[in-house]
Amino acid sequence: MIKKLIVSPSPHIKGNFSTSSLMRDVILALIPTFIVAIIYFGFGSLVVAAVAVSSCMLFEFLITRFMLNKKSPLGDYSAALTGLLLALNLPVSIPLWMVVLGSLVAIGIGKASFGGLGNNPFNPALVGRVFLLISFPVQMTSFPSTVISPDALSGATPLAFAKEAISGGAKMSEVMSDISYTSMFLGDKGGSIGEVGALALLLGFAYLLFKRVITWHIPVYIIGTIAIFSGIFWVVDPEMYLSPLYQVLSGGALLGAIFMATDYVTSPMNRKGMAIYGIGIGLITIIVRMWGAYPEGISFAILIMNGVTPLINKFTKPTRFGEKKK
Repeated sequence: MIKKLIVSPSPHIKGNFSTSSLMRDVILALIPTFIVAIIYFGFGSLVVAAVAVSSCMLFEFLITRFMLNKKSPLGDYSAALTGLLLALNLPVSIPLWMVVLGSLVAIGIGKASFGGLGNNPFNPALVGRVFLLISFPVQMTSFPSTVISPDALSGATPLAFAKEAISGGAKMSEVMSDISYTSMFLGDKGGSIGEVGALALLLGFAYLLFKRVITWHIPVYIIGTIAIFSGIFWVVDPEMYLSPLYQVLSGGALLGAIFMATDYVTSPMNRKGMAIYGIGIGLITIIVRMWGAYPEGISFAILIMNGVTPLINKFTKPTRFGEKKK
């Protein structure tokens, strides 16, 4: 019998990665952040995370099974990861029914309405977070003080504290007398569950790089742009504008850059596109922080650039082999 050469569609090279393995690695990378959250906010952090994860998984099952008539994709861990990321973007004091509502929006609107995993143009966890922020601004911006330092900044985030102080005529030297870079780096500050510990987030980043789940490009472009753009204003007037290190360590800059903006589905596919995407997120973040109504802006920046990603992919698409450049 003559053996035939069968040419199948691409991809022709199969790696060891799978959706479930990638999701598990991201979940493992979040463990240091949750440990820090428990240390500073108590076990309420785990309660919020448990409610968010269980709600996301429940809504994923119900929607895909009974509305989309598809097999439940719970085995790929994407719903569990969405719940974890949503929880990290919430204050530990938020009412649990709001966590459930945010989970419904994240899965039902941010993910399932577009056809499920792989089809959603926006990061589902951020869709849920921004919905809650716009709908319940008081609850979403009421941050309790940490267990270790109950009187530190009266529970305010460093960004909110600095913005309010500067708008009231205070100088940066006075702002920095009430908070240190060390506390911001280690996590002893007010904020959402996942934005308190820069060191823990960087450990997760190192793990993801080691496992080759993500590349350095998007996080570095985002953080680099935030540092450079804010540094220009800081050099011009250091008493009026926050320093680059303050901008990077405070708020959700590291959480967003490492765990949210690097989502495979909603971020560009090639290096050039990643650069445009990351720089755009960094610029929008600083613009919102400096002149917007909210002290934090990275959630809005990531969602905006998620919407631009299809255009970025279109105009940065590499030339096909044998095709002439236009």
